[in-house]
Amino acid sequence: MTEPLETRVKRLRIRCWRRGTKEMDLLLGAYADSALTSLEPEALDAFEAMLEENDQDLYVWFSRQAPEPAAHRATLARLRAFHGIA
Repeated sequence: MTEPLETRVKRLRIRCWRRGTKEMDLLLGAYADSALTSLEPEALDAFEAMLEENDQDLYVWFSRQAPEPAAHRATLARLRAFHGIA
């Protein structure tokens, strides 16, 4: 059975706000609260896949301290744009 969109978004929002590091909680949680319901299914899948990565990697990719994997490039670009980072 397919998970309803509303349930999936709620689950992802909880995962974003309870990451383990406050920095990623704030970056991902604010984005999740604002943007998840408007994402296309493919973008939502990509966002959920990115959440499988550990916080330390996500932070250095987000802050461009290390190159991000190609699989997460579009998702990280949307996240940066949301936070006003070019």
